[in-house]
Amino acid sequence: MPSSPFPSSWLALIAAALLAACSPTFNWRDVPVGDAGLIAMLPCKADKANRAVPLGAESVQVDMTGCEAGGATFAIAHASASGPAQAEAWLNAWRTATRAQLGGMQVTETSASVQRATAVPPPLRLDARPAQAGAPVQVLWFAQSQKDGTVALYQATVLGKPSAADASQTFFEGLRLP
Repeated sequence: MPSSPFPSSWLALIAAALLAACSPTFNWRDVPVGDAGLIAMLPCKADKANRAVPLGAESVQVDMTGCEAGGATFAIAHASASGPAQAEAWLNAWRTATRAQLGGMQVTETSASVQRATAVPPPLRLDARPAQAGAPVQVLWFAQSQKDGTVALYQATVLGKPSAADASQTFFEGLRLP
């Protein structure tokens, strides 16, 4: 049997490089978010964390799920409000806090649509573009009433410009409420 012109370590290295080249930048998968049933499509393996976030005069426990792929971060934050009035106040505070962090970016807010989301507070979309250099930001806030009277709140965010033109759309359209 003729010997290979490459040592076995080179073959392993070449095989690893070929496998990496075949690995897609956006490997979409369904990921459960929070405990209220939202399923999100994320382009990579998700990391999860939680922390207290100031929303108005209150400190609210927020669960976060997200990952980075193709030059952008994709994330969903989830909190649970005691009812519609608290949900609306928290989403308004969340929106105000987000806008404050955007500094001199050009910001556009529009009403949005998320199947099975509450009408009050309504889904809202924010698109922020940097005036000069910097990363664009896209945010979608929405809520869903739960059977126990609480309201699940969500903030879905894309930070940065994904390398695939349809990645943000895939992410936002992949949010599914039960």
